[in-house]
Amino acid sequence: MTRALRAALGSRDVGGGASFRWRGHEVTRLEGFTDAVFAFAVTLLVVSLEVPKTFEELAAAMRGFLPFGVCFAILIWIWYEHYLFFRRYGLQDARTVFYNALLLFVVLFYVYPLKFLFRLVLGPVAGMPSAPMEAASVRALFVIYGAGVIAVFGVLALLHVHALRRRAALDLDAVEVFDTRSNVVRHLEMAGVGLLSLMLALILPVRAVGVAGYVYFLFGVLQAAHGSIAGARRRRLFEKRAS
Repeated sequence: MTRALRAALGSRDVGGGASFRWRGHEVTRLEGFTDAVFAFAVTLLVVSLEVPKTFEELAAAMRGFLPFGVCFAILIWIWYEHYLFFRRYGLQDARTVFYNALLLFVVLFYVYPLKFLFRLVLGPVAGMPSAPMEAASVRALFVIYGAGVIAVFGVLALLHVHALRRRAALDLDAVEVFDTRSNVVRHLEMAGVGLLSLMLALILPVRAVGVAGYVYFLFGVLQAAHGSIAGARRRRLFEKRAS
């Protein structure tokens, strides 16, 4: 790649990584379709499809905003990871389309399980009535949710593995290769949390199955640890590249 083309690609600070060159500048049909699917997924999360007719109905709808807010934040997190991938790599080949379609399928399929889970967990906090669940149903719910976490972050990892395999065609430099590998590891760590929760839900006795839910607090711990370790290594690579 010529210096002129390198300059045309430019450098952007994206996702905490300085000077990762953007290779995707225009919103493609693939990204446009993806944005529409995410918008539809958010629509499925809305608290109520009908305008409240009384204050009591409005109050009941307002109590659903806490679960809605958490689900909305999760969808935005996944969407942002997708956004970064296409801005950084700009891939549009058949394998990328397949992985993208798989991601959208999982996101749409898990909208209602996600909404149900957080209404169940956060509903009592917001004053929403919730029916008691049998322990066997709680076990199944954690298995379903864990499988969704594995699927989402597994597909994101596969997208970055594919970009890593195309590093020569994409002209990734040493820092960009490191960032790509780091994202593969980061997404596999998140998928691993889902796998751990799923396994605990399957093997723990009924009275202790709730522990499978607390496993997801590892998200924050792993993200912080990974960011600290990978950030230090990246700075050394970046300084080496600049020198």
